[in-house]
Amino acid sequence: MASLEKIIYTAKAHTTGGRDGGVSRSDDGRLEVKLSTPGGSGNGTNPEQLFAAGWSACFLSAIKLVAAQMKVALPPNAAIDAEVDLGRTEGAFGLAARLNISLPGIERDVARRVVEAADQACPYSRATRGNIDVTLNVA
Repeated sequence: MASLEKIIYTAKAHTTGGRDGGVSRSDDGRLEVKLSTPGGSGNGTNPEQLFAAGWSACFLSAIKLVAAQMKVALPPNAAIDAEVDLGRTEGAFGLAARLNISLPGIERDVARRVVEAADQACPYSRATRGNIDVTLNVA
């Protein structure tokens, strides 16, 4: 495991109550979410939705970064639909994920190269690599 050479930012959140009726707040007040269990009757979000939103936002930023480095013009409607599964594995809970990436107007082989480079650059992808099943689909 590689240590960080320089910390650029530290996110801080305070959570009470957990998945079932809990609340999570960032220290800067920009985020406050009610929490609910997946598929439950609560009116909050769940950690898997938050993870899907965070990872897809980070991955799209990584795509923008590597596309610029590769001199590939991205369409303004580039998007990612992230799917994060929660399930059982070996008697414990586990995750799996699919990132469905839309880069309309870009040749498929070029889009694939951009996505593969972004997968190497994205910190979420690096953190999950080898830990959960991940599928990258280029639409």
